Amino acid sequence: MNEIEFGLDTFGGVTHDEQGRPTPHPQVIRDLVGDAVVADDLGLDFFAVGEHHRPDFAVSSPEMVLAAVAAATERIRLGSAVTVLSSDDPVRVYQRFATLDAVSRGRAEIVAGRGSFVESFPLFGYELGDYELLFEEKLALLAELVSGDPVTWSGTVRAALTEQRVFPTTADRMPVWVGVGGTPESVVRTAKYGFGLFLAIIGGDPARFVPYIDLFERAQDRFEVPRNRVAVHSPGLIAETDEQARELAYDGWLAFRTKLGRERGWGPAGPREFENEIEHGSLYLGSPETVATKIARTLTTLKVDRFDLKYDQPVPHAVQRRSIELYGEQVVPMVKDMLA
Repeated sequence: MNEIEFGLDTFGGVTHDEQGRPTPHPQVIRDLVGDAVVADDLGLDFFAVGEHHRPDFAVSSPEMVLAAVAAATERIRLGSAVTVLSSDDPVRVYQRFATLDAVSRGRAEIVAGRGSFVESFPLFGYELGDYELLFEEKLALLAELVSGDPVTWSGTVRAALTEQRVFPTTADRMPVWVGVGGTPESVVRTAKYGFGLFLAIIGGDPARFVPYIDLFERAQDRFEVPRNRVAVHSPGLIAETDEQARELAYDGWLAFRTKLGRERGWGPAGPREFENEIEHGSLYLGSPETVATKIARTLTTLKVDRFDLKYDQPVPHAVQRRSIELYGEQVVPMVKDMLA
C-alpha cells in the first residue's frame, strides 16, 4: 500500500472580519496564496483551488491563482477542485495546466468536474440541457490531449481536430482526476479514461462510498486500464478544542447551509444537523485529536490514496490559517501514527 497523501482544498470562499463584514475578493485571493505557502512549509502534499462564478467565492480562474502559488512554493503539488470542464474548452484547459506544470516544475494536476453550481453555463453561453453531453464529450477530448500525441477527435460540442498538436508540451504526463459526487455512471466513466477518482464527500457517512471505490476497481479491470488513485475531499475546521471549533464554525455553517438550502429546495437546518455531520457525517470539525481520529477512521474504512481537507469555512481568515497550521503540525502526524 502506498503512503497516504494529505492535502488542502479551497474554493476561495469569502471570509469575514470580527464584525462580520465580508473580505473583498482581491484580499481573499492574496490570503489564499499565503495559505498555500504555509501548506508547503508544513510539508503537505497537495493544494487545490476550486472554480466558481458567484459572489460567495473569490476564485474563477484556478490556474492563475495556482501560478502565483507555484512561484512562491517549492514542493507541494497543485491542482484544481474542480475545473468546470463542461463550460470550458478542453484544449485551453490543457494548455493552461501545461503552462502551470512548466512554471511549477512538474507539480500540476487537473481535477475536472461538472461543478456543484451551474452559474458558468449561462455565463459562457452553454445550455443546461446539454449538461451530460458537454461533460462526456469534453472529458473524452481531454483524455486525448493529455496523452501527448497528435489529437484526432470529433464531437458535437466543439470543432473537430485532425492530427492536431497542442502546446506547450509537458515533461511527463500530467495526472488527471475526475471530481465525482457519487453516481455510479461517473465512477465508471472515470475508470474508462484511466483517470484518478476524486470523491467529494461533503455530507453523510463516508462509509457509503465503499461501493463506489469497489466499482472503480472493477471498472478499471473491465476496461483493462492500470489501477489509478482515489482521493477524498471533505470540509472541516480545526481549533484548539472541540468547543472552540463548534463556536467558531456554527454561525457561518448555518448561514451558508441555509442559503444553499433555499437555492436547492432543501429543508431548514439547525444544531441537530450540524452535530450529526460532526459526529457521524463528513464534517471534520474539532480539536486536533478529534479530527485526527475521524480522518483515521475514514481512511481505515475507505481505500484511498489521498485525503484533502476543504478548509475554507466561512470564518475570519486568521481562524482558517490556524486551522491549516493545526492540520499540518498535529493532525496529519497523528493520523499517520494511528494508521501505522
